[in-house]
Amino acid sequence: MSPGADLRPSDRAPGLLLGAGVELPDDAEIGGHVVVHAGTRIGAGARLQDGCVIGKPRALGTRSSAAGGERPGPATVGAGTTIGAGAVVLEGAAIGDRCVIADQAHVRERTVIGDECVVGRGVSVENDVRMGMRVRVQTGAYVTAWSVVEDDVFIAPGVVFTNDPTAGRRSDGVELRGPTLRRECRIGAGAVLLPGVEIGADAFVAAGAVVTRDVPPGALVVGVPARVVS
Repeated sequence: MSPGADLRPSDRAPGLLLGAGVELPDDAEIGGHVVVHAGTRIGAGARLQDGCVIGKPRALGTRSSAAGGERPGPATVGAGTTIGAGAVVLEGAAIGDRCVIADQAHVRERTVIGDECVVGRGVSVENDVRMGMRVRVQTGAYVTAWSVVEDDVFIAPGVVFTNDPTAGRRSDGVELRGPTLRRECRIGAGAVLLPGVEIGADAFVAAGAVVTRDVPPGALVVGVPARVVS
């Protein structure tokens, strides 16, 4: 059976399609042409805006690093959370309470997003990301797989995380590892974070910086490659 073959029309909203076993509370606000795949759990007071897709089955290439293992479980969307127009949340993603996943954002499988986070328009959050509470990720940022983002972090527009030091030529045993961002650090617009770097608590990465090594807590780093200036 092809993914989505069990979807059935619902009279809850125009064009709404629901999979088997979806938990959709009576007070959820639902726009037009929303798709909620099988098993997805939606919290009380959630808002699903026009054309969003929740619980979408993953589609992987044969050599994808995310392939193998058990299929992810159902997606969950917390109470009071908004999923914006055209946003896509894959199966196995868990989004906390009172979040905003903005228009055309993409959240992949096994990613966990804590309460009161904002994931901005067009942001891509890849698989197996762990994001704490009250994180703000602004328009067009890319959060790569296997990254860790702790509470109260700010990520400006156009920031790019990376996780492959070989740029696609990994040999056996070389693991992908995204950056780790500690509590309350800030990443300026257009900055690039190389694989595995750690940004210390309350550190500030300036706009356009390329971070090639760990940043100490509380430091300000600027430039290419980034260097500590205060």
